[in-house]
Amino acid sequence: MIVFPNCKINLGLHIVRKRTDGFHDLETVFYPLQLTDALEVLSPGTLQFHSSGIAIPGAPEDNLCLKAWHLLKKDFPAIPAIDIHLHKHIPIGAGLGGGSADAAFMLVHLNQRFQLELSQERLVAYAAILGSDCPFFVINQPCYATGRGEIMEPVTLDLKAWTIILVYPDIHVNTGWAFKQLTPKEPEVSLKEVIKRPVEEWKGLMKNDFEVPIFEAHPELAGIKAEMYQQGAVYATMSGSGSAMVGIFPKAGNFKTDYKSFVI
Repeated sequence: MIVFPNCKINLGLHIVRKRTDGFHDLETVFYPLQLTDALEVLSPGTLQFHSSGIAIPGAPEDNLCLKAWHLLKKDFPAIPAIDIHLHKHIPIGAGLGGGSADAAFMLVHLNQRFQLELSQERLVAYAAILGSDCPFFVINQPCYATGRGEIMEPVTLDLKAWTIILVYPDIHVNTGWAFKQLTPKEPEVSLKEVIKRPVEEWKGLMKNDFEVPIFEAHPELAGIKAEMYQQGAVYATMSGSGSAMVGIFPKAGNFKTDYKSFVI
């Protein structure tokens, strides 16, 4: 069976406080987009992981898809060994959550395929063990998120009337470094309120705290954002800790760039 894990973008991202466990409390709005990987699962078989498409760094046994299988296998020993093939299309290290999506889709697929009867709440709890972004992909609908990103509240948001353009400049941003550049603070206006405004009013209100230090380190990202506005975007932002840039354009809009881009 093949499933198609999709990516997400962050609409605004505030780092609110440092937690005692070493993580940070944040607030953001997650929005799913149909830029996908392809995840094929064959069973029963010998436990294996293969990949194609974009090269995935690290050892295959460290992939989050395999970790998702091991996580459920521990509590459900009857789950058989599986053969996993992941075709990677979502850019890696771009702030789009592709790896998290793969892991979450694996959890959901195993739950359905082997009739584990796990509730969405329990799947979210398993996903949180794998990574901060993973729980979103269990729900996979627009959400206002707090905590590490695992506390989610669905929001009414539909961007189908707009053209969303992702630009990936193939810049790797170290997330740990990025967090160290920030001083956590409570936002003046919560994203929960900003997201209720028309998209045309988001500019200047819907902010990503990471943009200041990351744009200073990588000024080409600031240049892409400026170009998006010059070419007609009503809102432009960096997703997560980057480096993918997001532009929301009128439906007939387009964007010319020398970097790799995706139109959604």
